[in-house]
Amino acid sequence: MKNLIIRTLTGLGFVAVTVACIMWNKYSFAVLMTGLMAVMMIEFYRMTMRGEYVFSQVLSILAGVVMFSLTFLYRGFDFPGRLVILAIVPVFVMMINSLYVKDKTDFGKFANLYTALLYIAVPMSMTNFIAFSHPGQYDGTLLLCFFVIVWVSDIGGYLFGMTIGQKYGKKLFPEVSPKKSWAGFWGGLCLAVAAGIVLHYTGFLKYPVWHCIILAVLMNIFGVYGDLIESQWKRYYAVKDSGTIMPGHGGILDRLDSALLALPVGIMYLMVLNIL
Repeated sequence: MKNLIIRTLTGLGFVAVTVACIMWNKYSFAVLMTGLMAVMMIEFYRMTMRGEYVFSQVLSILAGVVMFSLTFLYRGFDFPGRLVILAIVPVFVMMINSLYVKDKTDFGKFANLYTALLYIAVPMSMTNFIAFSHPGQYDGTLLLCFFVIVWVSDIGGYLFGMTIGQKYGKKLFPEVSPKKSWAGFWGGLCLAVAAGIVLHYTGFLKYPVWHCIILAVLMNIFGVYGDLIESQWKRYYAVKDSGTIMPGHGGILDRLDSALLALPVGIMYLMVLNIL
């Protein structure tokens, strides 16, 4: 019970800060996203590299921040889109730096530097495409709706998984995450769809209701995969949590693992259909 209370209070605090930053203005949004991205990359490197090649880790995080910043400038200040390609320059610097690393006994770990860019920095940078309704016009409503769907899906998965899935039904991916169950999956899916419908009829998601339902379904499915992917990393490196910054939850990566796949899939759905 004590752990549930701590988890709930921490979760509510995280949600409150996230909502405030997203809805305030584009600068608070940018600070929030780059902060979350940097912390998640630090947690990922702490889990996979454990203090090795620290300077290269810093270069990788810098590359992620530059990627987000250029995308932010492109969407928020009509920065020339062709110059966003400059985000690759810090990655080249990181590659060149690897040549000057003297101790190459664990050089294979350098792959984790690039993995974090693809796994964390790219999805966080993509949020700029839904945070601005038009170039230069910030509106965090759609991004907040995406987060609500992810959060409701996570809550549904947790509640149904703990109350039903642990006693009845089959496990989802027992070799990766023994606690994940099909009951939790279906519970999360139902609540995600319900959230999408409610957001539509309350005027927050301004798309036809069937688009909102498809969005919720896609984001729930890929959110579950995102959760499982992080569980696989933690299982391989024998780590319980990615960090300790959020009591009752673990790290920021533990809290946003599902969003790292769910948000990009939702964004791609709207962009491919040209309805964003």
